[in-house]
Amino acid sequence: MIKLSILSVGIIISVLLPSSKTDDNTIAEGEQPQIAADNRGIVRVVFGRKDTIFCVTSSDQGSTFSKPVMVAKIPEMHLGMSRGPQIASSASYSIITAMDKSGDIHCFQLNHSSKEWKNMGTINDLKGSTPEGLMSTAADKKDNFYAVWLDTRTGNKNQIYFSSASGGADHWSKNTLVYQSPDGHVCECCKPSIAAEGSGVAIMFRNWLNGSRDLYLLRSLDKGRSFKAAEKLGMGTWKLNGCPMDGGGVYIAPSMDVYTVWQREGNTYYCKPGQMETQLGKGRACSIAGTADNVVFTMQSRDTLKAIKLRTKSETTIGTGNALRSIVLPDNKILCVWEQDNKIKFRRA
Repeated sequence: MIKLSILSVGIIISVLLPSSKTDDNTIAEGEQPQIAADNRGIVRVVFGRKDTIFCVTSSDQGSTFSKPVMVAKIPEMHLGMSRGPQIASSASYSIITAMDKSGDIHCFQLNHSSKEWKNMGTINDLKGSTPEGLMSTAADKKDNFYAVWLDTRTGNKNQIYFSSASGGADHWSKNTLVYQSPDGHVCECCKPSIAAEGSGVAIMFRNWLNGSRDLYLLRSLDKGRSFKAAEKLGMGTWKLNGCPMDGGGVYIAPSMDVYTVWQREGNTYYCKPGQMETQLGKGRACSIAGTADNVVFTMQSRDTLKAIKLRTKSETTIGTGNALRSIVLPDNKILCVWEQDNKIKFRRA
């Protein structure tokens, strides 16, 4: 008779039974991820879980991530449908913003050296002026941070407001109305986007003019102190008696060329200001990221998430889910994060 030890029996059972595959591309439970990299290439991903903001860090270009760190609790925080914590990173600081349903934008600043978070209070200087919960942030490479959002303080209608802050500051600048629609308000449920490079700042938003829901661009060449007149993007128009809830994305290359991506009638387009739009395909919830020689668009087609490189026109299926965001790494790989079944996923592609 052959006698088996308990260890031997355990080994045999483990071989015979099907093994459970480790889910190695999950960061944590959460919703609405956003991603940014600082000047040293440290990657940070922020996301929400109910009323709590969490942040994870990667020092190996997205191969692994730290355990989630709780940044703050925001009672009645906006979360879902492009609403959720935002992040921007620069040389010495990162900032995270989050909006509550009473209409305030909360901001938290991370000192990269001390690893400590500081509460900067609220960005909007009129309490309760941002009930829609839609805003974006950006940073240049020299610790200048910028924010844009939908604000109702002018005529009790949503208009485009802007503010800025330098690294280490205790508060944001006086809020500025940078666009007021002559038809009363801009699109009420589409998130505005913002990008920064050098002294350049670009804001993209969905307007509401003569019944059309088209994308418009505002440009500043002096770090947001002044903006040129808004210009419409693309040659087509979208007459729509409703809100598409889809704001797109904007990127400024080191060459100062501006790239935009957005959705119209279920099709995703990209263009530079003043040029004809180019269709990327059927899709929505698009965003953009880039480096000096690599611009990448992401979009969602039903629940399939895709990334498209502008230079090669190559398309990669990233996964399934929603809220896809990406950055381009120094090796020209794409690091993507998204939401699937209330979990934050990541992938290098």
